[in-house]
Amino acid sequence: MESTEFLDHDAPEVGAFADRAVGAATAPEEVAERLFRAARDEIRYDPHYLPTDAAAYRASAVLATGKGYCVPKAVLLVAAARHRGIRARLGFSDVRNHLQSERLATAMGTDVFLYHGYAVLHLGGRWLKASPAFNRELCERVGVAPLDFDGTGDALLHPFDGTGGRYMEYVRDHGTFDDLPLQRILDTYARAYPGLSMGPSDQRPA
Repeated sequence: MESTEFLDHDAPEVGAFADRAVGAATAPEEVAERLFRAARDEIRYDPHYLPTDAAAYRASAVLATGKGYCVPKAVLLVAAARHRGIRARLGFSDVRNHLQSERLATAMGTDVFLYHGYAVLHLGGRWLKASPAFNRELCERVGVAPLDFDGTGDALLHPFDGTGGRYMEYVRDHGTFDDLPLQRILDTYARAYPGLSMGPSDQRPA
């Protein structure tokens, strides 16, 4: 599959990231598992980092920044998978976060996050969903087991936390895309979250 505006899997840094993460693995399922863990843990989840510059959403830029919310992290995983020859697309759903921080709840004015992004990978003849959003360190801090993906089944955000309380609830599916529909997503955020800070001031590297 050819490189796209955002899924620049032919960029040297994306290739280096993918090859290092995969190591000696050759089975597609194991390759996908290692790529998932690298995208999950090496890019710090930051829901307050919402750039509006399109260049910040390229997979190579996500690597350079080292942080991002669910959408750029999914972009990186899809690009890395394509670099390794795995068919991959971007998927989006609206989710309700029952463990949302007070700071984020105040900024968003709701517990529903629109256009939550995840990767959709073709493995074993099936399209599987995998969300690399929350890094291990963050999960440990909030008492939720980090999400794992073994390449044989979906890995979507947990419906319950470690104590049995409600965590993530998928409320609407937006389908899958061959490239990032960025303007649609940013327009949706601007309408839905007028109190959320977006723009150049948020585009500082970690």
